[in-house]
Amino acid sequence: MVAVWLLGFAGICVLLLVLFGSLMLAAAFKNQIIAEEILLEALPKELDGFRILFISDIHRRRLPAKLLSPVKGKIDAVFLGGDLTENGASMNRLYDNMTLAAALAPAYAVHGNHDYRANITLVDNIIRGCGVKLLQDENIMIQKNGGMLLLTGVDFPRTGGKKAYRPLPPLSGAEAKLFRIILVHDPLWLSRQSEVPADLVLAGHTHGGQVVLPFVGHRHVDPFYRHYNAGHYVIPRKDGSGTKARMLISRGFGTAHLPLRWGSRAEMHVLTLRRGAGQRC
Repeated sequence: MVAVWLLGFAGICVLLLVLFGSLMLAAAFKNQIIAEEILLEALPKELDGFRILFISDIHRRRLPAKLLSPVKGKIDAVFLGGDLTENGASMNRLYDNMTLAAALAPAYAVHGNHDYRANITLVDNIIRGCGVKLLQDENIMIQKNGGMLLLTGVDFPRTGGKKAYRPLPPLSGAEAKLFRIILVHDPLWLSRQSEVPADLVLAGHTHGGQVVLPFVGHRHVDPFYRHYNAGHYVIPRKDGSGTKARMLISRGFGTAHLPLRWGSRAEMHVLTLRRGAGQRC
């Protein structure tokens, strides 16, 4: 009798594990765009309403053309926050993803750690060949309605680990006065800075923990990620301007290691920049 009860209990446990695994697998392949506004004190009035499609951590996934194609003509730029592929992933899929991104609006990308674990020469040739501007510790100016913003792309350190970030590219006197966005894969870069030299920082890498279990929460090893995990953050600046920098850490579109998610949605973002004080509305 006890044996029968144990077998029944074991069977229920197996069914629950299969169900839970199926739900995590389904969550990993959900497609959604989070549309939100970010209020920025230093945003020039000419750039009020500037709209960005921000995607990070694609890994092995295919970008959904059916969901993304309608944003063409409604966004001003596409920012790709690294881990655009990974070792063993299809380069044809990377080509399709980069082609789609570049067709939506002028597209800019930075490397993530997983990009460097793939055939980086081939990866870079595909990115650039599809019309995406790859920024490796570079500045580029973007113009709209006579207003200018400076985009700085921070390259993930190819060697030497996360502590080996190179200094940000120097700015001319005119560039230093521009509204600035920093695109970086790993928000841990922030911990290496004595000052946040930007008005907005866009990052990914964390996947929001990817699998966040009840009572366990985020199991990041580095204490930095326990706070800077995912979502919006406000960071006071020390440059005497009295303004605050904003940072968004995306949970990312794809997954690392296993295609499973729980408690951390897969996401892409359409960010509308608005002039004003506050975090977002």
